[in-house]
Amino acid sequence: MRGSVVTVGRVSVDLYAREAGAAFRDDQTFSKSVGGSPTNVAVAAARLGHRATLVTKVGGDELGGYVVERLRGWGVDTTHIGVAHANLTPVVLAALDPPEEPRLIFHRQPDAPDTTLIATDLPEEMLLSCDVFWMSGCALSRGSTADASMTWLRQRDRRPHTVLDLDYRPSFWGSVDDARRAAQAAIGYCSVVVGNRIECEMALGTGEPQDAADMLLDRGVTLAIVKMGAAGVLLATTKERVTVKPLRITLVCGLGSGDAFGGALIHGLVNGWDVRTIGEHANAAGAYVATQLTCADAMPDIGQLTAFMNDPKHQS
Repeated sequence: MRGSVVTVGRVSVDLYAREAGAAFRDDQTFSKSVGGSPTNVAVAAARLGHRATLVTKVGGDELGGYVVERLRGWGVDTTHIGVAHANLTPVVLAALDPPEEPRLIFHRQPDAPDTTLIATDLPEEMLLSCDVFWMSGCALSRGSTADASMTWLRQRDRRPHTVLDLDYRPSFWGSVDDARRAAQAAIGYCSVVVGNRIECEMALGTGEPQDAADMLLDRGVTLAIVKMGAAGVLLATTKERVTVKPLRITLVCGLGSGDAFGGALIHGLVNGWDVRTIGEHANAAGAYVATQLTCADAMPDIGQLTAFMNDPKHQS
């Protein structure tokens, strides 16, 4: 089934250092791609055959044009990507130091274009009718985008499938308390919440997966997902809990794996898959991208994902 997906939040041009283990102070060469978690999720969903619309803003520079052109090439609807002509498109540097958790430097103007969205940038009909509405937690952090994001979540009011990706980047927030207040407010309007242990600790005060899942379900979430790193991923509803073990891979770069996970999660939700099937495909999509250097460029289509899942060398 081909679903309609809307994702909201940050966008950037990402520069990935090619040398594993090299710090920023070392000599490095870089590969350019498109980034920003909700941007990558839109690409991942489009690659899996869905009508994905990204709501964000780029700068009025050549990098903004590069982003829009690349997204169109991947099949993402760019109609609702605005242009802040006086601002610059954000740039993110990534050093594989270490590869599993690359170090990042965010070059963002005080008012990065993607922090200047207003509620009318997303038509209400599209907001309410899309099969999946994907909100990045970072979109709640600052600027008019934070207000618009909460407005959109209130309008959705937990209709299926309203997804909150906790997507916690400490540098985007004044304090962890600020991030927690925003996350808890947003959780009240979402049907699905996704986060790793650190993000759950930020949002809920606990990074223990079972406890975090309990707290999310108690708050009315219908599907709680806690990524546990080497321990796999926990998916919980009020009726069942499933743990999906990680696949065996040779890791190249940990960036973007969570966004590929998100694209496959969307695919499973739209198609009405059971919790385990969703978890297995999302887990595999994340593993697939972790074997690549970049994020958006590496998102698999359904054929690539299926072949990767069925390859015996990746089985635990």
